[in-house]
This record gives sequence, structure tokens and C-alpha cells, in this order.
Amino acid sequence: MITIAIANQKGGVGKTTTAINIATAMAATGWKTLLVDLDPQGNASTGLGIPNSARTVSSYDLLLQEATLDQAAQRTDVPGLDIVPATQDLSGAEVELVGVEDRTARLDQAISARSGYDICFIDCPPSLGLLTLNALGAADTLLVPLQCEFFALEGLSQLLQTVERVQERFNPDLGIVGVVLTMFDRRNRLTDQVADDVRDCLGKLVFESVIPRNVRLSEAPSHGLPALIYDHACPGSRAYIALARELIGRLPEERKAA
Repeated sequence: MITIAIANQKGGVGKTTTAINIATAMAATGWKTLLVDLDPQGNASTGLGIPNSARTVSSYDLLLQEATLDQAAQRTDVPGLDIVPATQDLSGAEVELVGVEDRTARLDQAISARSGYDICFIDCPPSLGLLTLNALGAADTLLVPLQCEFFALEGLSQLLQTVERVQERFNPDLGIVGVVLTMFDRRNRLTDQVADDVRDCLGKLVFESVIPRNVRLSEAPSHGLPALIYDHACPGSRAYIALARELIGRLPEERKAA
């Protein structure tokens, strides 16, 4: 199983939208896909139609070792896509794990115990706390959504410094599969400028596919559906399908789904 953390400590950059739709796109191409919702807000769970009443076992239970992955994973309405939902209990997990041995390895221990999936995405909270460190500790690689705005590069530099520290301390194999530009608006001159600056700085690490500002992407979660199902033909859906193809091209050949 390939494990990809979707992280950026800045909020509102499209992390959860990316997690939902890239996971859906991968499942649609035949990959047995798992999405772990590690954000206490639980937006990825809501966006895939999992109501609060159905989240009896969650990623909180996984981290506290009170449930196995088999018990926590739920099927979604997307064929081939399962989710470990999140609840607000996750907000207290960071405090509860402070004094625990191997506290940054809890998620890795939980999801490595099963190999029934081809790929796992982890939707991280907008912070660099213990939850995100668990995700980075469990991940093979990192996918970074980056909003096309003025402060984007400053936030990215902080995240890259954290990745270096994670590599040094407990996950030397952690890589970065790529940076995806989100909320791209061609009518805004600043958007193009930021995109050019990011590409100048990071080169081929930046995906060619960009995610546009799109009303249908924003509407889809309120219906409990990924945009790819809510409106398959909208520009946002087409962008995520293109991103999934590009992502597959960057994954190790020997670990791709048959």
C-alpha cells in the first residue's frame, strides 16, 4: 500500500476537497483506496456522505489503539473507496497522546497492519501538531495543496522545514510526490504570478494540473458527494481526473495497482 499524506499547515487551501476528489478519482481508475480523515472537523467524512451518527468508530479510536483498521474503515457510496471517519474527539487526541510512547507512530502502526488497499490518503488538519506528525510518520510521501495567493510560499517553506525534521527524527523515507496549485483563477493576475513563482522555486515538483476556482467543487460536499460524482463534467472534476493521472505517473511502478 502506498500512503500519501495531504498536508499544509495553512487552512482553506483545498486540502479536504483534494483528499475527497483525488481518492475518488483513484478508486475510479481501479485502485482499492482508503481515505483516513485525521481532521477533527471531519469535513472529508461529511463530504463523502458519512453522517455523525454513523461515526461510531473513528480515526480517534485508531490512534488510541481502541479499534483496528478493519473496525474503523467504512464503505462509501464510491465503489472501491473506504474511509476512516473523524469525530471531534480527535481534538483531545493530541493531549491524550502526549505522554504515550511512540506517540508519533500510532497511525503508522494502525494502518500498516493491513495490506488490503492499494493506496491510502490521509487528510491532515491545518496545523503541524501531533495529528499531522502521525500522518507524516505513516506516509511514504506528501502531496501539498497550495492556494494561489501571496502568502503561499511562506507557508510552504514552513511545511518543508517540518518535513526535513520528520525525515531526520522518525521517517527518513518520507518524500514529496508533488505540489498542486489550487483555487486557480486565470482572471486574477496575482494567481498567475504566484503560480510562476512556485514553479520557479520548485520546478518539476509542481503538478502541471491545476485546480480552478469552481462553484461545483464548493457545492458538492453539501450533498455528501465528491465533485466527480456530483458533476463529472465540471472544470473542477476534470482537473482532479487529470491530477490523478499525473499522480499515478509519479508513483513507483512496482507498487502500482494491477
